[in-house]
Amino acid sequence: MADEAVPDKDQLIADIMGTQQQLQDLIAEDRADPLFSSHLTLSQLKILMLLARHGSVSGSELAGMLGIGAAALTGMIDRLVVQDLVARAEDPHDRRVRRIALTRAGRDLIGSIFNAGQEKMRTLLSRLSAEELDVVAQAMALIMKAADSGEA
Repeated sequence: MADEAVPDKDQLIADIMGTQQQLQDLIAEDRADPLFSSHLTLSQLKILMLLARHGSVSGSELAGMLGIGAAALTGMIDRLVVQDLVARAEDPHDRRVRRIALTRAGRDLIGSIFNAGQEKMRTLLSRLSAEELDVVAQAMALIMKAADSGEA
């Protein structure tokens, strides 16, 4: 039996992660366009991302998620309201509470940032044969299985 050099598990993981980073760098070029053309500060981007994830939240909830005080949050929200990216509304259950949520423009902006690399990825995948796409799909399913089982 021939003694073939089979890469060990750690080397294979390193190779896969290196390739994943190269792919992310390639796709990041597309993602950077809506991100950088938006002129958002990092704090504003965090607010939009949290609102995209959690929906409508109270000012105190949002401040807690960001680890900042309500006074600091007020100015940030004011600037996002002026840009029509978020809106404040009275809580239907407690009139003392103001809820903050993304506007349509805010949802569109966050969506464009999150989804910016999708078209490039679709183009790359379209260059593969059906058989190669099946291998990629199987590999992705295995990765998701590992993630679902808590191994990731």
